[in-house]
Amino acid sequence: MQSALIKDDQDKIINKKKPGRWRESLDKSARKYSLLIILLLFLVISSFANKNFFTAVNLVNVVEQQSVFIILSMGAMLLIVSGALDLSCGAVMALSGCVSIGVFKACGTLPLFLSLSVSIVAALVVSVIANFLSGVMVTKFKVPAFIATLSIMTIARGGALLYTGGQNIYAIGDYHLLGKGEILKVPVPIVIMIVFVIFMYIIMRFTRFGRSSYAVGGNIEAARASGIRVNSIRIRAFILNGILVGIASVIYMARVNSGVPNGAQGYEFQALTATIIGGTSFNGGIGTVSGTIIGVFLIGFMNNIMNILSIDSYIQQMLRGVIIAAAVIWDIYSTSRKNNSVE
Repeated sequence: MQSALIKDDQDKIINKKKPGRWRESLDKSARKYSLLIILLLFLVISSFANKNFFTAVNLVNVVEQQSVFIILSMGAMLLIVSGALDLSCGAVMALSGCVSIGVFKACGTLPLFLSLSVSIVAALVVSVIANFLSGVMVTKFKVPAFIATLSIMTIARGGALLYTGGQNIYAIGDYHLLGKGEILKVPVPIVIMIVFVIFMYIIMRFTRFGRSSYAVGGNIEAARASGIRVNSIRIRAFILNGILVGIASVIYMARVNSGVPNGAQGYEFQALTATIIGGTSFNGGIGTVSGTIIGVFLIGFMNNIMNILSIDSYIQQMLRGVIIAAAVIWDIYSTSRKNNSVE
């Protein structure tokens, strides 16, 4: 009789737990796919707002336009995950892109493939050096990432203007193929973007460096106590960000078909915004490549539909500011909510 009562009580406890497990599973799925659902809803609403929105030509155009921001945002995501950030990427893009075009024009007698290869390497070298300096300031001299990258931003923008004499570089020849060419009828920027998305997904998901980056950003002291070389991880994160910024600069300059020393202004803020909207925590330790991509496309498609609907550019700028504030507030709210639930 007693064993039967005990079994009955156990069955009641199990039955009580089941709804909780269902709710927990549902909440987890909602959090995991909420961004994707929002993006899909936005696409559907925008397609009703204007018939020209949901066309193959427009969608491919938006993806091609956002290729630069996706590459930049993956670098921003990596740095924020590891507990840093980059305010210099727009200015570094201008400097490395202009240097790349200058090198390409200087290689005029070389075969096209070799000229393009040398010019890409030049962009990467400039961008990696700039980011390495930021990493050194952050790790060796304990300068806050905000200040370190702000100083590099000022230096890089001045360097771009000095290199070009404050003038745009025109007549860039076949360099534009890097931004307007096609590979098997797929735009080159999209091909490059896909390659680096896969690359970053593997880095963040399957490598020790990726796992260590999450650990450093989540709790730097715990990471250090577990034997992770914190300074090395952060410097490598800055270097990898430099590679991504350098690639983005080449695509950007090729797309505008000139070397623009004043170009890419504000790109750092759009990359940061997309990253935070994509679920990367500003406190570090949390972020994904897929979420970052969705964040970029949310902003990209929003800009696209506002342009199609001829919404005033000043209003668009105000809306972007509201989105930045909302994204940061939501990140702070979510973090505090998680901390309270743990306590």
